[in-house]
Amino acid sequence: MKRSKRYFENAKLIDKTKAYDIQEGFETLIQSANAKFDESVELHVKLGVDPKHADQQVRGITNLPNGTGRKVKVLVIAKGDKATEAEKAGADYVGAEEIIAKIQGGWLDFDVCIATPDMMGQMGRVAKILGPKGLMPNPKSGTVTQDIERVVKDTKLGRVVEYRIDKTAIIHCIIGKKSFGAQKLIENFNTVMDAIIKAKPAAAKGTYIRSVFIAPTMGPAVKLNYRT
Repeated sequence: MKRSKRYFENAKLIDKTKAYDIQEGFETLIQSANAKFDESVELHVKLGVDPKHADQQVRGITNLPNGTGRKVKVLVIAKGDKATEAEKAGADYVGAEEIIAKIQGGWLDFDVCIATPDMMGQMGRVAKILGPKGLMPNPKSGTVTQDIERVVKDTKLGRVVEYRIDKTAIIHCIIGKKSFGAQKLIENFNTVMDAIIKAKPAAAKGTYIRSVFIAPTMGPAVKLNYRT
């Protein structure tokens, strides 16, 4: 990836040989995030687990106290009263078989897909489309639910964040915006890290949290000195 002149100038503000204390790390990130828009702040956590083993998967959701600051397009797959509930709660798109057919045709103009349990049998038709993109409703991520109103409202407010390891055992998730300031970002950070620690698989051996980095959308990463 080709880096901009601004990126390299900002990189000079960060000591790559240093693991920053949490407060200083977030303050440094905010100082280096000087794009012309309100940059998102990303969290990257390397875990000491083997993603190839089913008993070492790490995945879940948590509610950020200050939200993510992102506008989220929510799709709800439901019928009857639950569809009405989703519409009243502010879901962007609501439907059943017709929406599933639309997804089969390539439509993916949404950020989160929520479904009621009774619709999951039919959702299997689009599992291969939604699964690789992280959009498939899943009970573990809280997106298969009867509590449609609460989940839609929390998701629309950007409070709900999902964390899960990728093939390299790294969790990537957004924890807010630069404009939040250090304290609100730290509150969100601590919430996600607590959730990740609680989700530690029993089969995980050795050091669980291997490394923790935070980074703005357009800027260099900051390594944090995080110990459990």
